[in-house]
Amino acid sequence: MNRFEFSDDNKRYHTYNYYLKHRFGQKVFKVPLNVDLGCPNRDGTKGVGGCIFCSEKMSGDFAGNPWDDIETQFNQIRAKMHNKWQEGLYIPYFQAGSNTYSDVETLKRMYETALSFENVVGLSIATRADCITEEIADLLQDISKRTYLTVELGLQSVHDETARLCNRCHSYEDFLKGFEMLKSREINVCVHIINGLPFESREMMIETAETVGRLGIHSIKIHLLHVLKGTRLGEMYENGDFEALEMEDYVDIVCEQLERLPEDVIIQRVTGDGAKDDLIAPLWSLKKFCVMNEIDKKMARENLCQGDKL
Repeated sequence: MNRFEFSDDNKRYHTYNYYLKHRFGQKVFKVPLNVDLGCPNRDGTKGVGGCIFCSEKMSGDFAGNPWDDIETQFNQIRAKMHNKWQEGLYIPYFQAGSNTYSDVETLKRMYETALSFENVVGLSIATRADCITEEIADLLQDISKRTYLTVELGLQSVHDETARLCNRCHSYEDFLKGFEMLKSREINVCVHIINGLPFESREMMIETAETVGRLGIHSIKIHLLHVLKGTRLGEMYENGDFEALEMEDYVDIVCEQLERLPEDVIIQRVTGDGAKDDLIAPLWSLKKFCVMNEIDKKMARENLCQGDKL
């Protein structure tokens, strides 16, 4: 029997599907978009070359074509999703790059365009915490009063030595400044973390999740590090500088992280998708549903639930 409160099935953690179903009463799709605003870690404002793990598509491998306008991208991606699900509501998701990295008027036009589409019930905006200003936070606050808004901040790790190695070009303290601008305005924040970053121990990964869980976040995405072709991380891996996680280790780490996250924190992801043609390692990550099933099986077998260790 599943003893976890926020579940209608065998999941022992607070899934995004559960949250959306109970909030909106039906299936909700996130529709990934790419407006190619760039990144301060690529154009020289903060750094050059971007993070060592980031592809040229800036984490938008499954988003729309940036050469198309927002409406065209939305309609094309939505149509693909309806090949799998017949009905649903939509959350446009500005995914690729840093989607607050522009002037306020440009951002407002982007966001309002996406919100104008039929059956849209919210908005998700992925960005870096150092691309949040007071003026931009005010704009986001206004939107949050009118729709279900989530701002997704890429943190990856709370450890500054890892951030330096990965060429993040911001510190944990920098992250907190942007995060607090959003939290003080009661804007939902989803934090992204990555397991398997070079030279991080199991304990460091668990500490990242535990630390983030104490911030009062709305949700979290737990990613597996994907080693991709054409990245500096890929060069490091092929030179033998570090090893990718094995699936058993990854599953163990995620379960431990879930136990240390408050049960009301929504778990948007417990692993991620790597572009198949570009993936160098770990190849087991291509079996995403297998990884998710292994997490479910371990939690059931050992009677674990999100929040157990709090």
